[in-house]
Amino acid sequence: MSGQERFLCNLDDIADGRSKGAVPDKRGRDRVLLVRQGERVYGYVNTCPHYDRAPMAWKKDEFLNGDHSKIVCASHGALFRIEDGVCELGPCLGQALEPVHLTVRDGAVFTVGLSIDQAA
Repeated sequence: MSGQERFLCNLDDIADGRSKGAVPDKRGRDRVLLVRQGERVYGYVNTCPHYDRAPMAWKKDEFLNGDHSKIVCASHGALFRIEDGVCELGPCLGQALEPVHLTVRDGAVFTVGLSIDQAA
């Protein structure tokens, strides 16, 4: 799917300041995590860089810490900046989540130029 867009969700499906999973695999685990801040949506592959295949959410669509200021890895407690996915606290300090390039158009969120099939 490289170079093509793929619909993920409507912008209104993600409450402002909250997160949502997208692109479930065969087991139902979301392969992409999305975080909305106003009209901007940030996307990352749903795996912690500390341990490959460790999902980030502590429950469905919950990828953020208590005050919704950071992405949190439920497995390790690592905290990541929303705007660039860089780990600021935890066992993967300085490493970053793998970004999923997105575009928001006409109230819809799309992936851009990434094969989701290769994501997590």
